[in-house]
Amino acid sequence: MSTSSQLLSRRSFGRLAAGVAGAAGMGALGACTTGGGRPGADTPLRIMAINHVWSQAIRRRTKEFEERIGRRVSMTLLTADQLASSYNVKLNASGTDVDVMMVRALQEQLLFAHNGWLADLTDRVTQDQDFAWPDFQKAPREASLTAGRVLSVPVVTERPALYYRKDLVEGLGGPPRTLEALMSAAEELTEKKKGLYGFVGRGQRSGAVSQWSSFLYSHGGDFVVRGRSGIGSPEALAAYEYYGRLLARTGPPGATNMSLEQAMPIFAQGKAAFYIDADAIYSSFLDPQVSTVRETVGFAPFPAGPAGARPHNIPSWSLGISKFSLLRDDAWEFIRWAAGTEVTAALQKDGIPGARASVWSDPASLGSFPPDLAEAMRLNAERGLGYDRPRVLQVGRARDIVGRPLVAGILGEDVRPAARDADAEFADFLVRDNRHKES
Repeated sequence: MSTSSQLLSRRSFGRLAAGVAGAAGMGALGACTTGGGRPGADTPLRIMAINHVWSQAIRRRTKEFEERIGRRVSMTLLTADQLASSYNVKLNASGTDVDVMMVRALQEQLLFAHNGWLADLTDRVTQDQDFAWPDFQKAPREASLTAGRVLSVPVVTERPALYYRKDLVEGLGGPPRTLEALMSAAEELTEKKKGLYGFVGRGQRSGAVSQWSSFLYSHGGDFVVRGRSGIGSPEALAAYEYYGRLLARTGPPGATNMSLEQAMPIFAQGKAAFYIDADAIYSSFLDPQVSTVRETVGFAPFPAGPAGARPHNIPSWSLGISKFSLLRDDAWEFIRWAAGTEVTAALQKDGIPGARASVWSDPASLGSFPPDLAEAMRLNAERGLGYDRPRVLQVGRARDIVGRPLVAGILGEDVRPAARDADAEFADFLVRDNRHKES
């Protein structure tokens, strides 16, 4: 799952009607183009984005950019489902009424590239010395590539944080630095009869995969190893068993039905000692209207497993350019500005984590974050891998397969048969997925 200093609802609020979207887009295009399809001076630069604190902050600054390029900006903010539906309608029709696209590099970029919807930005990012592409953190930068081509530029990043209650952990010597210590502390602090759980986390089959990924990497495993399924490896099996045991022994009832929206309030209401989830949701625990732990919440890096501390550090949202845009140069100027050092630093000072290493190394840009969270984010970014789910065309289906042994473990069942079956199914899935990519 794909983040900010304020967590906006990730639930769907409806779908964009395809006919209306297509008609509106074509109507707007016809009103603003000159003969031959060349954009006129009054044609706006059209940006489609998720309704997110980053895009809200950018929209408040668009006047500055309009003055810079001498062209009006039209920015549409939608829910995730609406955005996906709108892209599907407009880009399947090769619509020219989308210029800049806000995309999830790990969830949909591979599919969009397969469909031929994203412009290749490789020459632009590598030849533009002022843009300083090497300044972007390595993991998010590598996640922006598909088949060796840069198809998006990261603007919002996310890592897992270990949230903990200082009042409970103080007697244990502070937050656990290893997964072994986390298990021990969670078991010690669990008092289920009193409604206190040692650990809470996502347990829903598909939704848990992105957070479990850091447990998988820290056990030395991966989703795919040398082009083949890696979820049946001893390392993956150990990660499945660990996470299942952690939630089964120390977690709340009904954990297999919990995604972000269900797990987060349990920690916010002081009913769990530890919680691991996206660092971008930290402000939820500092909000007196929803949190009872604002005075006691602490933040720590992801604990080390047998293979060390290997969390994910992902670009939760990125910017791309539609391959059908008639304003690609202006679209690139927008990305240069919105993902540039100055704007990234300004937004990060407001609590929106960016992707530039130089900004993360500037203490002034971290002033809005609690000091222990800022340090945890910095360390996780240095150690992080640039993906938190299988990098395939059909991401949803892959997550569903990978998540099955997680559920078995949380239910207290033997994960080995579930992992064996999931490994075989995932292996077949990868063969089909690769064939689809090549077709």
